[in-house]
This record gives sequence, C-alpha cells and structure tokens, in this order.
Amino acid sequence: MRIALLYPPPWKIPAPGEPPDRGGDGPPAEYREGDLDPDFHQTPYGLFSLGAQAIRAGHQVKVLNLSSYPFSEVERVVRALDADVFGMSCWTANRRGVALTARCIRAIHPRAHIVVGGPHATPLAAEVLRHHPEVDTVTLGESELAFLELLDRLEAGLPATGIAGTAYRAGGRVELGPPRPAIEDLDALASPHDHFTTHIVMTSRGCPWACTFCGAETTWGRGFRGQSVPYVLDALEAAVARLPVKMVQIKDDTFTTNRKRVIEICQGIRERKISFLWSCDTRVDVLGDDLLREMRLAGCQRLSLGVESGSPAILKNIDKKITVKKIIESTELAKKYGIQVRYYMMLGNRGETAQTFRETLAFLEAARPHQYIFSCLSIYPGTRDFDDAAAAGWLDREVYFQGDFQELKTPFDASEEDTALMSAWFEQNKGLRELYREGVEERKAILARLGDHHAAHLELGIAHLDAGQLDLAERHVARALDLGVPVPGLAYNALACIAARRGDIQAMQDHFTTAARRDPQHPVLIRNVQAARAWFAKGGPGRGLPLDLVARCDFQLLERTAQPALPGPLPEDFAVWPPAGARPAPAPAREEGGREAAMPRGRLRVVPS
Repeated sequence: MRIALLYPPPWKIPAPGEPPDRGGDGPPAEYREGDLDPDFHQTPYGLFSLGAQAIRAGHQVKVLNLSSYPFSEVERVVRALDADVFGMSCWTANRRGVALTARCIRAIHPRAHIVVGGPHATPLAAEVLRHHPEVDTVTLGESELAFLELLDRLEAGLPATGIAGTAYRAGGRVELGPPRPAIEDLDALASPHDHFTTHIVMTSRGCPWACTFCGAETTWGRGFRGQSVPYVLDALEAAVARLPVKMVQIKDDTFTTNRKRVIEICQGIRERKISFLWSCDTRVDVLGDDLLREMRLAGCQRLSLGVESGSPAILKNIDKKITVKKIIESTELAKKYGIQVRYYMMLGNRGETAQTFRETLAFLEAARPHQYIFSCLSIYPGTRDFDDAAAAGWLDREVYFQGDFQELKTPFDASEEDTALMSAWFEQNKGLRELYREGVEERKAILARLGDHHAAHLELGIAHLDAGQLDLAERHVARALDLGVPVPGLAYNALACIAARRGDIQAMQDHFTTAARRDPQHPVLIRNVQAARAWFAKGGPGRGLPLDLVARCDFQLLERTAQPALPGPLPEDFAVWPPAGARPAPAPAREEGGREAAMPRGRLRVVPS
C-alpha cells in the first residue's frame, strides 16, 4: 500500500502576499512571527517510526514535513500524492492544520483512509472523530503496532474497527477499541534511522515521574522502557552517517533515568568511534559526576534540564520532586566538564504569585546556567493540569475545537495583577537568554579534567580568541582538528576569525572556503559568510570598515533546511512512489537564504553537502 505520513502546518498559512484567512482558519489574531517554538517545525519522531515499520512490512512510504507551508502549497502536495492511507501527527499547536488537511485529503482522495495520532489526538480521540468526520481512525499513544494492524486490515479489505489502541466509527457511533499493552521489547521495532535522515534520536519511552503539566504518561503509559545498548549504538551510528552536520538531539523524556545504561551507551560510542556531538533532555536528580564525565567524553555538548521554577513552593505544587539545592549542584557538575546547561523555565504554574516569580529570577542569578528559556504554562489535554482544570469547571474540552489559539496558555490560578506582571516581563524577556559563558581559566580547567579532548580544545581556543590571545587560540583550534573534532566547520570558522583579527584576509577566505566544503550548515558559519559577503560588497578591505565575525561552538542546529526532518523544499519527484521496501533517499541539506554565498574571486562558497 501507498502510505503518506504528513506533518501539517498549524493553521492555514497565507502564501507570500496573500492576506491571512479571516474565516477562522488562519493564524490567531494575536500571533506574531516567532511565536511558534523552533522545535515545532521538527517532524515528530513518531512519524519516522511509523514509516520505518510500514517499510519493513513491505509498504511504500513517504514522510513529508509541511509545517511551514502555505496552505495552497499543502493542497498542491496532497493533490499530487496518490496514497491509499494518509497519516498525520496531531499536536495542540497544529490541531487546526490537521483538521484542514484532513478536509483537503477527503475532498481530493475520497477513498483514502485518514488516520491521526499524536499527543493531542490521544486524549481527545472521541472528540476528534466527532468534530472531524473526514478522519477515519485515531491511534492512541504508542501507535506502531496498531498502525500495522490497521494497514493489514485495509490491505485485506477488512473493516478497520475494533483494533486495540484505536478509536473509530462503527454504525455511526464513535467507539474505542480495547487498550493495547505497551511494547516491552523496543528492539523489536524497525529503526527510523535505517530509512530516514533526522537529527533527532529517541532511545527510550516514558518517564517515572508525573509532573502536573506533562502528558508523557498519557502517550507512553506509566514507567520507563529503554532500547538495549547495542540497538541504541546501531541507531546512533546510522543516524550520524546520514547527517551532513554531525550533531544529534537525543529527545527522550528523561534520557538519564537509567544511569548505568547511559554510561554503557557513552562507552560504546567511544569504543565504536562514532564521532558526533549531542544534546539530551533530562532531570537534575538523575545525574552524577561519573555519568556527566562519560557523557562529555562521548560528545555530549548540551544538557537541557526541566527546572520550571526556582521557588520551592512551586516545585512542590507541580509535583516536580526536585529541590533548588539539587538543581544548583547538578548545574555545577555539568559545568565542571564543560557541558552547556540550558534550563527550561515556566511561568503561571499552580500557586504562582509575584513573590514566587521573584524567587525564580533570584534563583537564576544564583544558579547561572549557560542559557534559559521561559514558557507560559500551556494546558495540554492528557495532563493532570487539564483534568484538574476541567474538574474545577474553568476549562471546557470543547475550547480545543472552537478556539483559534496556538496553545492554551493561561496561568493555572494566578491573580490578574500577578498575571499582568508576569506577562509584561515575559514580553520583554521571551526567547532564549544567555547568562553564563566560560572564560580562559575555566576552559583550561575543563580541558585538564577531560584530557586531550577535541571539543574542549576548540572551546579553549575560542576563549583565547575572545581574550585576544591569537597564537594560543590558533594552537588549540588546530589541536581540535588534529583530534578529529566532529564539527570541523566550526573549527575552520574560528581559524577564519583569527585570520581576520590578524588582518590576513586571504587566510580568512581560505579557512571559510574549507569550512564550507568540509562541514556546511552551521548557523554561525552561515552568519559569518553573509557578514563577510556584505563587507566585501561595501568595499570593506579598502575602506577599513570593521568586519563583525563570531566564533562560537555552541550546540546549535540550522532549522528548516531539509526534508523530511524539517520543512525544506520538496524534490521535484516527491509524488513518485519508490518500490515497496526501498529506502527513502536523503534530501540534500541547503543553506538558509540561498544555495551559495560568494566572495571576490570565488573563494568563499557555501555548498550543499
């Protein structure tokens, strides 16, 4: 069968020059460019997993990320896709786009079967089917086995009803199939990385904790299940081999839940010599000195921690089960080995007041993570917040089908005065904020703890560059390259910045060219390419104009570039179906803003990899 797995846009996005839809299908009135979290545009890992299972079962599969596409383009894509089954991933932020796309599919392909899953559809499965007659089936939570059974039924011409782990219509009524047990042996699943190019990797499912705002238990069930260490290492090896930039985001809910397992993964990465940098998400109470050192040596560059608040009262209210003391201790441990620490913070949780908010701001100054980012509490279906708000009578489930909001962002119980205070602060401080950066002495100490480590040399070299110590900077950056740093583009970018400081424009151009050829697509490199191109265009060398270049090696990925992981351009043959069982060809990575950046005499080019 032909299976099209789509990640739709959040609403009817207007085409360039086209006015927004005012009939209720367009963006919310209060929407501003940048309101969508950058992670929104990443294809959900579940779609890749469904695709991998379907390919192994002998089906023809396409995964398309349409999350930033104007709706007229979505319609063109749907019209061109002659699929038997259309599957979509539904989150709260794109629930309206899923409904619009389902309507479009049904109008163009009336005989196709439309199945929807995801963390928004799972707890609202009955409502999705009642409100959207175009949708045939909703898969609940962990969907691989239910999806495969659905495909078997459809291929055999049997009714797609009664399948465990699904919601469906029968006799004009919406019904739920029996519950489907969680998949105990995750190694039995086909790996997405054997078939798709994505910088996201998931090695486990579930979280043993139950924070009031989180819906992980609704999606995965209670508890933690992990893939075996060999399976994880095979997946990482396959993922890295396909990536143009050797950076991976491990997006488990709580990656370090099983410390022994993670240490074995890290040791396996080094034994197999899988060369890449990575980030992960976890909690402060499942970290330790030996674990963090192993993670750093295996390439861990950034640790994202769900901190949420610096107020002990709020941490207790949301059932976080961590302390402020533990947050600071774990932050210092990560810094000890040079791991960049990012805090995810929240405003508006249960019991939030102006006082608890001030405690949080004071806490940040004391803890000093490298970065932090705030979000306002969103009430997601499937969370304890959702259930308690509905029980209290101030939340009606129907609002998710009637409102045009992106996500239901609202303080749980803050006063109007405190809400106004927090809203005003958030408006001035939203987005990623930088708070801490190591200097030369800190970087020297980190290198001494890690030994002759490539990324630590690169970081020390950039610290020397920031301090104006160019010879030392060059020495450490060169050593990072000798040791095989996984991001040579950032090392050559640093060498270009050193050359520019020395006034050696020829060497700067050579290093930029090498960076672009060896390792394109780093945001900092592309930013410098554009700055240098503009500088040459203005006659910078002859007029003595300043050249603003940046040397950084933070964990950062370029967004919106290549299908199917991000909503880049589709290839011309996107609607041509591969033979059953064939692996999708990786799409070429592309520079944001154009295919090339040229400098005088053609010395600097950013080329597709």
